[in-house]
Amino acid sequence: MLTIGPLTEPDRDEWEGLTRRFHAHWAGRPGRPATEVDDDGYERTWQRLVDGEQIRGICARLDGTMVGIAHYLFHASVWGAGRCYLADLFVDPDVRRRGIATAMIEWVARDGDEHGAPRLYWNTEIDADARALYDKLAVYRGYIVYNYAWPATTAVT
Repeated sequence: MLTIGPLTEPDRDEWEGLTRRFHAHWAGRPGRPATEVDDDGYERTWQRLVDGEQIRGICARLDGTMVGIAHYLFHASVWGAGRCYLADLFVDPDVRRRGIATAMIEWVARDGDEHGAPRLYWNTEIDADARALYDKLAVYRGYIVYNYAWPATTAVT
């Protein structure tokens, strides 16, 4: 049975294990820097997630085992209702194509709507499998994302 809900204190170890797998999944992909997060980084992020003030997190459990995570935040919009940004979404590759990612995205969308942020959006890599799912749930509007290139002497975290 699939259940989805907010991350809570007892989820800490399973969350970190799945999050480390998420980071390993993306490390070394073309055009993508290796995602190096030290132990303190995981702890800081965990505290922010369970605090729920700046960022939020949910997990998906399949028969009691954590198999998916999502991190998201709400923010104001200049011209309309609030927005909900889905920052991270990861489902264990062993259980993909079972509707888990869809259920998690729909859960986040409902939470955003309930908190005055009915416009859910996210960024994605050029990944045919992921985009096949996203094209069923959302509309691609052709936007391209740029990341400012800070001078080498500037530390950005």
